[in-house]
Amino acid sequence: MSANLLSAGKDPMGAAIADFFRHGKAGRLRVFSSQFDEDEIPVASLFRTFDEMPALEQKALELAGGRILDVGAGSGCHSLALKKMGKKSLAIDISPLSVEVMRERGLDVEQADLFDEHFCGEFDTVLMLMNGSGIVGKLSRFPDFFCRMKQLLAPGGCILMDSSDLKYLYEDDEDGSYVIDLAGAYYGEVDFRMQYKQVRGDKFDWLYVDFDTLALYASQYGFKVEMVEAGEHYDYLAKLTIR
Repeated sequence: MSANLLSAGKDPMGAAIADFFRHGKAGRLRVFSSQFDEDEIPVASLFRTFDEMPALEQKALELAGGRILDVGAGSGCHSLALKKMGKKSLAIDISPLSVEVMRERGLDVEQADLFDEHFCGEFDTVLMLMNGSGIVGKLSRFPDFFCRMKQLLAPGGCILMDSSDLKYLYEDDEDGSYVIDLAGAYYGEVDFRMQYKQVRGDKFDWLYVDFDTLALYASQYGFKVEMVEAGEHYDYLAKLTIR
């Protein structure tokens, strides 16, 4: 097994997804980070329908066309919505339990790591939602990411990615300025670990990237970026295409 693919024993999100799919309910999917307090992901939200999705996700699904790659697909909610819209997609995830659920939901799915060069294909749309930039992990991994996108995108293809700018977490309540350590690591680089019941996952890196930083890196590696739509709270949907 690839080092980047999860095993069932290290797959807390997949275990939560499988429980909810088979029993209609799930326990607490706990999220830990060295930067933030413990949090929780409501598992039911991972099974949202198109009408329940945020406007940015709905917009991305409407724009997606041709052969679509749904990256980090989770329960498959986006691919399922695409299927109902008459669009074809391949869903991928590193979680074996999530892949089992998506297969049972009738989706075209594969357990795969986006960065694994053994995974190949040609896609008109690469869909990266639910803070899709997170899969990149760190800013230093952008060169590898854009190289992979050039390998996977068909001529004229695009990436539809959503993300958030975490600068609001560093806003001074008194004067509205932002207190960010410019000498430290990029403020959108976060580490997480998840736990579901007794299933504990390993720590992983997750990237929240502001639009200007995304555009800067994209331009360095031959991509242009368009702000498709801004969300209500520092989030946005971007469209990236090869120049």
